[in-house]
Amino acid sequence: MRTVTASAARTLDAPADVVFRCLSDHREHHHRFLPPAFSHYKVEEGGTGEGTVVSFVVTAGGRSRPYRMRVTVPTPGRVLEERDAGSSLVTTFTLAPEGDRTQVRIQTTWNGAGGVGGFFERMFAPSALTRIYEDELARLEAYARGLAEVGG
Repeated sequence: MRTVTASAARTLDAPADVVFRCLSDHREHHHRFLPPAFSHYKVEEGGTGEGTVVSFVVTAGGRSRPYRMRVTVPTPGRVLEERDAGSSLVTTFTLAPEGDRTQVRIQTTWNGAGGVGGFFERMFAPSALTRIYEDELARLEAYARGLAEVGG
């Protein structure tokens, strides 16, 4: 098995504390900026930060797959991880403050399949996920900027 990685990064016009709150608060904020590729979003446990469990379906490249993710916060205010309960998939959100702006990177890694299926997975899944993450980062920027402007 080979590790497969997909990622996207963007500097958002919003402060890191607001961006991190948007990412870590799954009950009030996180689902509000997810692209249409995400559906059936549900908070199963917790809701904010460490220990939160969410489930959703991601549709990419004509295929849909359910996920059940447990949130960890290795570095409060800077790094948030979501780990799938049913696979090796891990998505990491990393923030780097730049004054009133924030560099945000979304990176997902998983153990890819072997054989011909694994070849196609390595060839096409990263670019499909990168496009989804680029959309998510644009939506996150607009959402976080709106919260920052109203003092939320």
